[in-house]
Amino acid sequence: MFRSLRRGLCAVAAALLLPLGAAGAQTAQAAGTGTGTVKAADAAGAGYWHTSGRRILDEAGQPVRIAGINWFGFETTNHVPHGLWSRDYKSMIDQMRSLGYNTLRLPYSDDILKSGTMPDSINFSSGMNADLQGLTSLQVLDKIVAYAGQSGMRVILDRHRPDSAGQSALWYTAAVPESTWITNLKALATRYSGDSTVIGIDLHNEPHDPACWGCGDTTKDWRLAAERGGDAVLSVNPKLLVFVEGVQTVDGVSGWWGGNLMGVAQYPVRLDVANRVVYSAHDYATSVAQQSWFSDPTFPANMPGVWDKYWGYLFKQNIAPVWVGEFGTTLQSTVDQKWLTALVSYLGPTATSGADSFQWTFWSWNPNSGDTGGILKDDWTTVDTVKDGYLASIKAPAFPATGSGGGGSGGGSGGGGTAACTAAYTVSSDWGSGFNADVTVTNTGTTALSSWKVTWTWPGAQQVTNMWNATYTQTGATVTAVNAAHNGTVPAGGSASFGFGGAPGGGGTPSVSCAAT
Repeated sequence: MFRSLRRGLCAVAAALLLPLGAAGAQTAQAAGTGTGTVKAADAAGAGYWHTSGRRILDEAGQPVRIAGINWFGFETTNHVPHGLWSRDYKSMIDQMRSLGYNTLRLPYSDDILKSGTMPDSINFSSGMNADLQGLTSLQVLDKIVAYAGQSGMRVILDRHRPDSAGQSALWYTAAVPESTWITNLKALATRYSGDSTVIGIDLHNEPHDPACWGCGDTTKDWRLAAERGGDAVLSVNPKLLVFVEGVQTVDGVSGWWGGNLMGVAQYPVRLDVANRVVYSAHDYATSVAQQSWFSDPTFPANMPGVWDKYWGYLFKQNIAPVWVGEFGTTLQSTVDQKWLTALVSYLGPTATSGADSFQWTFWSWNPNSGDTGGILKDDWTTVDTVKDGYLASIKAPAFPATGSGGGGSGGGSGGGGTAACTAAYTVSSDWGSGFNADVTVTNTGTTALSSWKVTWTWPGAQQVTNMWNATYTQTGATVTAVNAAHNGTVPAGGSASFGFGGAPGGGGTPSVSCAAT
């Protein structure tokens, strides 16, 4: 009702990768003693997760906050995340992690579970994506999950479509019956059993009319279907979270597809395993579709009441965790800018609320989402720092690495490693009167960093005018940048990044130093 298929899918021609480290980038290294470094096993997020009231807790009972990003493509006819025609998948995940995103929502269709389904449009030139050559789509998914886990990220698998042809209102179609949906949910839950990188499955994307909630019609009642699908998942892996989206219309009141959870108050989802349900809402701005609340004379002050009505009450009344699985905008209109500012405030800054907050994954990483755009610009490399900057206050720390990256319940060496880091400074644009620059911090030590700082001195009169994903002080020509709350923890071999604007231009690339603090 509110929109047609949002995903701006385009015919894809493999493109050459733009280098992430531009010519002239300078690198410096400094080592520390490791004193005060937080071991990965001590950080929140280890092991499988469960719910308690409105919070999500890790295996040890510590609260966690999902602060993530959607990377779509597995659900399309490419059968693989988009952008791999331009870049290596590891560099994508490294960049996500460096920007402070700690969770990856991966949409898929049931097509990738068909035997022999192969990915399309992966660039293998110059050694790019070399370890994906010859793999099926499911095997590529394995690689992405493994590397995300090693990087301190978690993964939510999103059953986005029954097949790559398009979204469906209900969880089944004539071509893909409920039995196939159930079988494939169980297959994925089994496939990643024992790998706590995959924290759960989003059962079906954006149920909408004629889907209902609590109507009792087993062919349309999404709440009952979610119970069947959720119990199927938990029958093979009882440790997973089950993410359940809303519908479009409840008792004659309509909202975004998947964004109406009003029915939960009377008809909650009941699963065979307790403390596994996370409710999920989607919310968008006018670049996707108009809604009545955008033209309310009190906008944007009216928005918290709108969100309370549709889904926020579940969190505020301590009924269950709420994950805003999709929200996004092109940010082209003033209305959309006000909407995103209000929503970020509503979700709650991590510095104030910590992990006792709404969970979220932004739509999208991809620039080729037709009515929202993405965190990346069209070259699949450059970050839209304005859009990313809106999210800075709600980002959250990464999690302990899984798999070969360490973490979880592993024994480790008791924290006796060396903390060390390097920093690479790159001028991304210079227009004479001003410039933008990016700095990437890489953990070159053998233990996780808990915090870091980068220092440089310009040869001229340059001044920082604004900075994102770090805080700074400047004395004369010397600048010291310190990590933000969400990107101070960096696993061994991992990286974090920040950017800034300065003036005037022409300052070149100064020498930089990095210290583990």
